[in-house]
Amino acid sequence: MKNRISRRTAPAPPSNDLEALAAAGLASHEVNSWRRAEPGKARDFVRDRKSFSQYWRKSRLLLDHLPLPARRSLRERSAANCIEETARRARVRFLRRHCEAIYEALTNRRSRFLRIDELAAAASRLVPGLVPSSEEIAADDSRLQKEKTGVEIDQGLFLSAVLASGSAGRHLCHAALLPRREAEALRPQFERDGKVELAHCSVERRGKTAEVTFLNPRFLNAEDQTTLDDTEVCVDLALLDPAVEIGVLRGGAVEHPKYAGQRVFGAGINLTHLYYGRIPFLWYLRRDLGYVNKLYRGLAFADDLPPDEFGGRTLEKPWIAAVEAFAIGGHCQLLLAVDYVLAERAAFMTLPARKEGIIPGAANLRLPRLTGDRIARQAIQYERRLECASPEGRLICDEVVEAGGMDAAIGQVVGRLTNSGVVSTAANRRAFRIAQEPLDAFRNYFSVYAREQAYCHFSPALISNLERYWSAQDRRP
Repeated sequence: MKNRISRRTAPAPPSNDLEALAAAGLASHEVNSWRRAEPGKARDFVRDRKSFSQYWRKSRLLLDHLPLPARRSLRERSAANCIEETARRARVRFLRRHCEAIYEALTNRRSRFLRIDELAAAASRLVPGLVPSSEEIAADDSRLQKEKTGVEIDQGLFLSAVLASGSAGRHLCHAALLPRREAEALRPQFERDGKVELAHCSVERRGKTAEVTFLNPRFLNAEDQTTLDDTEVCVDLALLDPAVEIGVLRGGAVEHPKYAGQRVFGAGINLTHLYYGRIPFLWYLRRDLGYVNKLYRGLAFADDLPPDEFGGRTLEKPWIAAVEAFAIGGHCQLLLAVDYVLAERAAFMTLPARKEGIIPGAANLRLPRLTGDRIARQAIQYERRLECASPEGRLICDEVVEAGGMDAAIGQVVGRLTNSGVVSTAANRRAFRIAQEPLDAFRNYFSVYAREQAYCHFSPALISNLERYWSAQDRRP
């Protein structure tokens, strides 16, 4: 009996927290009911799933009595913060004990693969309140970023715990590296016609290469929720086609008056869409564990061990990035995942994460290997612009190309890489990866990233930065 009581008894909230809830006008009987429902240490999955879910439901009911975040008074913000953080501490306790049990249940003991969004949705059904339900996500979809409730932070806590687990984390990374079903369906068409053009990305076979072209001309080829699936499908097709030996990344022509009709590699995340709440939190992880990691690691096989583990296989090919005009933010991050970077002499690179208020993908993990720690910190934390033709820029860019010479330069690099076959190229890139960034290093990095990026994505500082540096409030999505 003592063990059962201690398991269900949690430390009482500090008196100043209780005062904050009362000052916000929350009914004392509801606050007391919420306090009594808080579970203590997690021990038994079946019983804990019920008690913790009940507690999170009471937490949500209290929050529903408060206005949306953008309309809260100081007292209401203080009360909401108390409720949310207390509930999140309970999530962390629950996940530390039961994360692997949840993952085993959702994947039938790792016999089936779930993509990141599928996993989060399934977790919301298995353990109500652990992560937001589809209804809660839908309720936030139409709101500006500053008006969202922040429920997606709980997805970040969940996925952080999954990635922190060796067995579950490797399996999730494996799932994210499998070819998309849409790519498998389009594969016969691409192998027959040599080209697939989707709304926001295209892939075209040219001799031994497949050129993947970013197509978001209105937004300088920026990435957002509309571009992600198309880009991943095109990367998959390039990797799946046996006639393709090398992939090429390139930006399409854009509409912006300054660059009208010119190719632009890309402007990173679509800040206008971010401000208007059109980029969900899971977008970040779907992107970096998905097509960006496929550039770096290749495609995985569903019937094999996780890639980079003993005996695991990948279907991978070398990638060339052709930087015209600029590579900003997420597009600069892509240069850190490919094998060879060509850049126009006048092109530049930036990682303006500080001004955006977010973490720049895997740049914190990969950029120091290329530029050294100091330049990497200057680029990420102090917005240092790197000219592609400068000594610092050449630490990332392998070759500088004169204006108008990109097509010829791509052909020359492809010729050099394929003259002796690309088998050794693929083998050498695997050897570099094992030494520099094995799967467990990647997994551990993104465990921390999932948690920290979730808080960044819903930080008031993000909105302030977008309005101050981007004038996002004056732009139309």
